[in-house]
Amino acid sequence: MLQKAWWRAFACMGGVLRAEPVWVETFTGLRMGRFEELLRVVRERGGNGPGGGRPWCLPLAERVLLVAVYYRTNLT
Repeated sequence: MLQKAWWRAFACMGGVLRAEPVWVETFTGLRMGRFEELLRVVRERGGNGPGGGRPWCLPLAERVLLVAVYYRTNLT
């Protein structure tokens, strides 16, 4: 029961983080143009992975945003 409630709460959080200018600039310190450049480089270098295994839940832009925030804050 507890596990199902946790998953429902987690699934509802899907719309919280978005790669929008206000979030990107506030939490990463990058201007949106730089973030888009970073996103382009990640996409060109195969950021979506080899295509095998379980599919990603978050779009590539939001995954890059998470990593950028992690590197800036060093919070887990």
